[in-house]
Amino acid sequence: MAKLIYVMNISLDGYISDREGNFAWSEPSVETFSMFNDLVRPVGTYLYGRRMYETMSVWETAHVEPGAPAFAPGLGELEREFATLWRAKDKVVFSTTLARVSTPRTRLERAVDPDQIRGLKATSERDITVGGPNLAAAMLAANLVDDLHAVIHPVVLGGGNPWLPQDVRTKLELVSEHRLGGVAHLHYRVRR
Repeated sequence: MAKLIYVMNISLDGYISDREGNFAWSEPSVETFSMFNDLVRPVGTYLYGRRMYETMSVWETAHVEPGAPAFAPGLGELEREFATLWRAKDKVVFSTTLARVSTPRTRLERAVDPDQIRGLKATSERDITVGGPNLAAAMLAANLVDDLHAVIHPVVLGGGNPWLPQDVRTKLELVSEHRLGGVAHLHYRVRR
């Protein structure tokens, strides 16, 4: 049975972006990008909300040309690896407003059906990630998430788009913690 994993860059006060939607403060380092690649390498399917899908779809065309410049200095090889990994995964986008998807290996769903996600977990040989706090909130509320990975950056935003929903209560067990340069990576498992 596959695990459903929620992975996100967050501020110290628990936001994925500020009030204007800016997340430039979470620019990856070699350490964090390597960790993300290691986390997604065994994953078979990405579940996205519309905004996260639109943000991530850049990886469909990024680094297709061998000499393409990196988005961030010093990360070219890691970015190329991530782009290759991203293109190889199946993607499911949950949106009521998106007219169509723009990337291969991607299907569009209009609503989150917890039973459908349970079925996907039961039949998948590889783990699944959920991307986007609104979609993750629905998955957490339905008790579908197995693991959470918080990559905590040294910034306080004072508001914005929260990482976790305010109306869901879940018991967690700390599996591991790592310092990656100036950020902390916390891995939690949902206690059932």
